[in-house]
Amino acid sequence: MIERRIAGTVAKKHHTALRDSQGQLRHEECLTRDGFDGPYTILYHQDRPHAQRAVETRHGWKLPTTPAVALGRSLRKRHYVAPNLAPKIGSPIDARTPLLYNSDVVLSTLTPSGEDASYFSNGDGDDLYYIHEGGGLLRSVLGDVRFKSGDYLYVPRGLVHRFIVEGPKQFWLSIEGLGGIGLLKQWRNEAGQLRMDAPYCHRDFHGPEFRGPLDEKIRTVVVKRNDAFHGFEQAGSPLDVVGWDGSVYPFTFAILDFQPRVGLVHIPPTWHGTFAARGALICSFVPRPVDFHPEAVPCPYPHSSVDCDEFLFYCRGNFTSRRGVGPGSISHHPSGIPHGPHPGAYEASIGSQRTDELAVMLDTYRPLLPTDAALGIEDPAYHDSFI
Repeated sequence: MIERRIAGTVAKKHHTALRDSQGQLRHEECLTRDGFDGPYTILYHQDRPHAQRAVETRHGWKLPTTPAVALGRSLRKRHYVAPNLAPKIGSPIDARTPLLYNSDVVLSTLTPSGEDASYFSNGDGDDLYYIHEGGGLLRSVLGDVRFKSGDYLYVPRGLVHRFIVEGPKQFWLSIEGLGGIGLLKQWRNEAGQLRMDAPYCHRDFHGPEFRGPLDEKIRTVVVKRNDAFHGFEQAGSPLDVVGWDGSVYPFTFAILDFQPRVGLVHIPPTWHGTFAARGALICSFVPRPVDFHPEAVPCPYPHSSVDCDEFLFYCRGNFTSRRGVGPGSISHHPSGIPHGPHPGAYEASIGSQRTDELAVMLDTYRPLLPTDAALGIEDPAYHDSFI
């Protein structure tokens, strides 16, 4: 929800008749948020979008569950080596591997090897992907969005879409926001426009390129709802939209377009806030100069995380506060115990002038639980590496 956009042909006034040159009536569809009180997009279809026949589906991914052995495990700082996961072969609908989750977010990785043969709609939450490696095309009823390595890709809840991946090497981080994902309120002015002192501007967000009605001969839509996958089939193409306008649509945002803040002394993670989710803050750590007080300690200070779990996905660069982590690594520092830099990092950072780290971070208010897949890639020596 960045701003209102319009594409193709729409009626002069919403909820009024739109007809083609032969007098055929178009069918309006409203994609709404917060019931009818939030942002919305209105689409105009050639055929009825709600005429769907229920069919069986085998598509979907294994939903997150925590094995009993992990429910009572000791409180520890955790490191999950995500690149050690066996690549999950298949289309993006099937290639998601949940690792950590709570009732607000599900954090997964994807290694898709081919394009989706069906369309997909997540009825449980918004999807925010960070494209660590790879790229391709998101094709949706609102148009195409091209994405590449280093992009965040936002897909709103309920949007019918499919992925066309480009290249054999794909590695994505997935953040499923069960209560929605959006931009932070403090970066907007009263009119809803992004403030001039926000860490990004409207030009940094790239929405769909509308191509008009498109028939790919695909008739199946897989819908995820209530943690189950349901199949539907339509007589015509779901991509029969002739026009749309509104504020709900997919977009990309390149992480390196985030404008970091620099202070006299170390600035807390909230200043790196990029997206907000229910119960979570999503931050971007990008290359930047560091603090310029002559006695500043640029390395993040140790802190007691009494309210939040901290999740970090390491993308690239030299992580001054950590050792033994590399691209694709995931650290999870739970609430209740203090965490901070590895031995020597705090002192060694004094006098440094910049950092080249690139990472995606989440602070979550509710504790994150691991899945079987996470337990299989955990580094057992990580907690004691801080001694």
